[in-house]
Order: sequence, then structure tokens, then C-alpha cells
Amino acid sequence: MHWLLAPLRAVAFSLHVLLGIAIVVAIFPLIGQASRNRINQQWSRILIAFTGARVVAGGVPLAEAVRRDGVETTSSGRLVLANHISWLDIFAINAVLPSRFVAKAEIGDWPLLGVLVSRSGTLYIERGRRHAVAAINQTVREHLQSGETIVVFAEGTTTDGSALLPFHSNLIAPAIDVGAGIWPIAIRYTERGERSLAAAFIGEIGILTSLARVLVARELVIEVTVLAPITLAGARDRHTIARAARSAIAKHLVVEDTMAQSPMPADHAS
Repeated sequence: MHWLLAPLRAVAFSLHVLLGIAIVVAIFPLIGQASRNRINQQWSRILIAFTGARVVAGGVPLAEAVRRDGVETTSSGRLVLANHISWLDIFAINAVLPSRFVAKAEIGDWPLLGVLVSRSGTLYIERGRRHAVAAINQTVREHLQSGETIVVFAEGTTTDGSALLPFHSNLIAPAIDVGAGIWPIAIRYTERGERSLAAAFIGEIGILTSLARVLVARELVIEVTVLAPITLAGARDRHTIARAARSAIAKHLVVEDTMAQSPMPADHAS
């Protein structure tokens, strides 16, 4: 039956993306960030439903996380450090916590989704260019100061979810500068309770092929877990924060924390 539903889901998904493009082009320029966040969250929830997947949110309640971190997020924003498996990660996190994302510049070239992601306020960085880090850090700093949530996929690329790559720390500096909360978020994909590779966007797979795999997945669940925020009082340098966030996510996902045995590699602009 799920194979028969896949074409219908594909049509609904495409129409919903077109609706999203219309919204970000015609409506977003006329409304404030709070209204954009509400639309973004609801739109993302519907998009994921059209793929046949389901988002399950868990972990630390957002209000509790703010209290435990001791930061007024309305004035200093929050930086989220997440593991990265799929292009669906963006929409799954948005469905739980409306955010602005830092992403590689190539995403802007994706068909339809690229236009949508770009017009919705994604911050792009050109990988491998050191000067790009300084520029994006200034932009991130400004958005955090305005009270926004910024998400960084700290591995710099996607994996199949069975392990974590080293976390790059370049983009953590703006959060330290403005005293923003720093929250790890763990993402996991399952089918019928078992780890799923259906949404893994790795290797040479294209966006359309990846979408097709998601559409035919059986009972795909996207787990988005908000972990306890990193306490800045005990970790003032960005490398320590990156290791702490990675360790927390590794522990939650029950994957090997190889950083405990190996040194931190040099950061890359990703």
C-alpha cells in the first residue's frame, strides 16, 4: 500500500513546496520574524506529513532549557548544534523549534527546495574559504542578538547516522560573544523502531532520488531531541563547547564518541 501512496505523496509534497515558495516570496517580506516562525513551523509539519514521515519531539522542554541555561533567549537568541543526516533535518527541526539555518552554499541550487530554503532566510557559507567564516560569524552574531535561533550542523556534512563526525567549532564563537544559549539537538531516523537509512543524504545520491526513498519508507519516524544546554560558565572556549555538544549527542544516540580517543582536527568552513 505504501508504494501506491508514494505518487500521491510526491504530488502533495511538490504542491506544498510551491505554496511555501509563494509564501516566502509574497508574504514573508511583509511580516515580522515571530509571524514567520509560526508559519514556518506549521508549514514544516505539513511538509513532513506529506512525505509519510512523522516527527517525534523529546528531551528538555524549551522553557526548562532556558531556565537551566540562565539566558533570556528573547534578547540573546540561542545556537543549536545538531548532527546531520538528511535534507529533512531542516524541516524536522523547524517543526519543533522554528530556526534560521547555516548551510553550504550549494543548497541554494537545489530544484524548488533551494529557492524555498534561500528565501526563508538560510545563511549560506562557502566551504573551504577561511574569510567566509569571519563574514558568517558576524551575520550569526547579529541574528543571535535579535533573539533568533540559529542552527549549525556541526559535522559539516551528512552521515548515515551510525556515527558522529568531529564537530567544527568556528561558528560557536558568535554565541560566546553575545552570551547566547548553546543547545545540542540529536536527530535520529527510524522505521518500525529500527534505525533507518531511508532519509540518509550521503554519497552521490541526488535530492530527487533521496525524496523517492523517503516517500516509500515504511512508518518513517524522525526523532528530534533537545538536550540540556551547554553551560558557558564551565566551557568558555569554542573547542570545549563543540566537544561537549558532540559528546552529549553521541551519548543520546548511543554511538561511539571517538573524540574521547582522538584529538580535534582543524576546523573547516562548513
